Parts: sequence; C-alpha cells; structure tokens
Amino acid sequence: MKCAIYGAGAMGTVLGAYIAKAGVEIDLVNRNKEHIEALKEHGAHIIGTVDFTQKVNALLPEEMTGQYDIILLMTKQRYNADIVAFLKDKLKEDGAICTCQNGLPEPKIAQMIGSDRTLGCAIAWGATFHGKGVSELTSDPAALTFSLGAFGKGNHLQDVKKLLECMGTVIVEENFIGARWSKLLINSAFSGLSTVTGATFGEVSKEKRARTVAQRIMKECIDVAKAAGIRIEPVQGHQIDKLFDYKGKIKKALSFALIPIAMKKHARLISSMLQDLRAGKICEIDFINGVVCEYGKKYGVPTPCNARTVEIVHGIEQGKYSICFDNIDLYKDVL
Repeated sequence: MKCAIYGAGAMGTVLGAYIAKAGVEIDLVNRNKEHIEALKEHGAHIIGTVDFTQKVNALLPEEMTGQYDIILLMTKQRYNADIVAFLKDKLKEDGAICTCQNGLPEPKIAQMIGSDRTLGCAIAWGATFHGKGVSELTSDPAALTFSLGAFGKGNHLQDVKKLLECMGTVIVEENFIGARWSKLLINSAFSGLSTVTGATFGEVSKEKRARTVAQRIMKECIDVAKAAGIRIEPVQGHQIDKLFDYKGKIKKALSFALIPIAMKKHARLISSMLQDLRAGKICEIDFINGVVCEYGKKYGVPTPCNARTVEIVHGIEQGKYSICFDNIDLYKDVL
C-alpha cells in the first residue's frame, strides 16, 4: 500500500520514524523545506524520552506523486479546508484520510471526501518540534497509545491500525466520539493552560492555582459531555470522567489530588499551541477549548473557564497579554 503522513512536524516526524523503523514504507510530507532537506540527508532524529535516528522518505507537498491508500493527516485544523481539498485528488477511490488532529475534525472532513473515507485518531502522547530533522518525544515510551475510529464504514481501518501499532498500542473505539471527547478534555485543561502560562503539563498539574483551573476546565468538559449524551471513553485504562467528576467536597479534593499523578507520564509535554504562539503563529484554540464552549452553548451548560482560556489565548495572539504563569490570575472571577 501507498501511505503518507501529511504534516510531518513534531508528532508526525516521531510517528513516521517509528513506522519506518518497523520496516514499513511511508512518505513524510511537510512544507518546511529545511526540515525536509534534513530528513532526506540525515534521517529523522528522535530525542527526548528516546534517542534514535531513522532513515525516512521525506517529501514536499509538490513532490507527492500518484494516489495514496492511506494519508495520516497531522496538520493544524485551521487549514483543513485547503489541505483536504488538495489531498482529495491524492487519495484513491477506496482510500482513507485518518485525521490525527485535536478537537473534533471528522464531520467537516467527511463532508469533503465522504464518511467511508474518513477515519479519526486521538493520540495520547506528545512531541516538540525542533526543526531540521529533529523532533522530541516528550511522553513516557510506556504511554504511547492511539484511539482509532471510523466515521462511516471505515476504509482501511485495520490497515491504519497496523501502521500505528508500529509505534504503540491501538484501541479501535466503537464509541469514537467518546474517545475524541476524552482527548478533548485533557487538551482543554492541559494544552490550554500550557499555552496560557508557557508551562509544561507537569508544571500546570503541580502548581495549585493552575491545578484548580485545570480541574474546573475538566469538570466543564464532563458536564457538557453528559448534557450532549456523550459517553467519555477511558484513557490508557483510566476512566477520567469518573476520576475527575465531582459533586461534594471529598470527591472534589480527591480529584484535585489525582491530577499530578495522572499527568506524571506526560509531565514534560508542552502544548503544540504554545509552540505556535512562540513561533509567531495563530494557534488552534478555537478547535479545542472553543469546541467545548460551542457544545456548552448548544446544550445549555456554562463553560466560563474554557471561554476564558480562549479569550486569553486570543489576547496573547493580539499582543494584549504575554505568555506567563501569572495569567492564571485572569481566571479568578470565573472560578
């Protein structure tokens, strides 16, 4: 089969290196010319919690030829309309695009290419892009998991599963929207606050002011999911909705205490949105915390902490705020 990772940046480079290391041929596609040249010349150098260099097949988008059976989409959602339109002609009639993006991108992609050709994957590990062929795996190698699901009949679902198993454990979710919501819950709390503060997931989970905000963001996500009739799926064997939902003081205190433990294997992560802001780019906060707010509005559930996260991040983009830990104080009036 002919396979590609479109958007081989931080996470795509790591995943592509693992797939190539397993002896499976896959094209790593990115618009960053320096990165592609380095991948072609030196291979992919994966650092962080692992350290290896792997020869890979790297391409610029204009160098893609023929049609693909499987394209793993790992770009930012903000550009999906143009990118999916471009990839549609690169996809075989019975092929599939598997979006590995954050948020809930599948419905709009399915509108463009058809539901049977649309797969989704929620990734439970993180990476940091260093450029010029180098990407850092920031999660524990024991915590490399994928939740995979189909939006229609699922073209190449099992083939995509085999690809991802070159790197880690893959769970095929019947309740894929529930798996997506699990990742959205974590991203809203920890990616959102990492972006606001400039801190790692571990730092956010340990500092009590930030942990309080993270707890409230997760609670809002759980409440919205309940109202929408979405059953949140476990993450790496843990029922996060049960762990972090609360009503009384005792359960609230317990969920608060569990947050640093839950983030231990991902303590070194920083948000890809933070990486975007530091690079002077607009990030995809509207597709993460913004999605929680949209669903909350639709189902009548208040989401003040998620809304404040969106507001602060847009303020950073506009130069109103700088990235610093004291931004946590901007949540005081909505807690």
